[in-house]
Amino acid sequence: MPRSKRSKLISLTKVSKKTKEHKNAMMNELQVNADKWRYCWLFEVGSMRNSHLKTVRKLWKDSARMFFGRGAVMAKALGTTAEEEHRTGLSKLATQIKGQVGLFFTDTEPQEVIEWFADFQQPDFARAGNKASRTVILPIGPVMRQHSDPPEPFPHNEDPQLRKLGLTTTMNRGVPTLTSSHKLCEKGKILTSEQAQLLKLIGLKMVTFRVGLLARWDSTTGEVVQIEGTAIPADEKDENEDEKDAAEMSE
Repeated sequence: MPRSKRSKLISLTKVSKKTKEHKNAMMNELQVNADKWRYCWLFEVGSMRNSHLKTVRKLWKDSARMFFGRGAVMAKALGTTAEEEHRTGLSKLATQIKGQVGLFFTDTEPQEVIEWFADFQQPDFARAGNKASRTVILPIGPVMRQHSDPPEPFPHNEDPQLRKLGLTTTMNRGVPTLTSSHKLCEKGKILTSEQAQLLKLIGLKMVTFRVGLLARWDSTTGEVVQIEGTAIPADEKDENEDEKDAAEMSE
């Protein structure tokens, strides 16, 4: 009689070993870069999207190195005490590694870095749990897709999806149509998954990916300087571990 697949034992030894090796490799990479570059910046991200983080990496690939992984691993690599720190002063930066933050190594002068990240902002679609940045009311008439230029009505085959997401539509000459206005979302209110999906289908972007600089370590002095005025508001932060794992894997 064939052995039941349900009773098959799966060893997790290789998975654990691989994870440990990955953490050690990341720590080594962090320490190598701490030796290579003059500055190390601590940053956080608003409305995290891995695709935009990849863009930042690509644009800085010849003049910087970015890490966005597990905070505990990054802190351990830098050293959280004066006795353990990899280089003088790094422990002052390591103790600030909390939440969804990353490290950015570069030789570029501080003012240029600050100005570049202040300018780099990428609009994107909101997700469930984000706050609506404005009130959106869909008017009477055909439901329009705003991402097309000019806006065009939804095709008839998408009417079931619009109804499923909360719109009360009727078909008018093959076009999903509203017979009364519909408040899709209200400014300041938390978006549901249905609202977020509707906003995406319609083509309305409500959040902005951006990087906030928190602190800077200078290898020549060992000093850590706090950066004022660039922190990300709490309601823009996405504590999304899946997104963060993907970002770490892409490093």
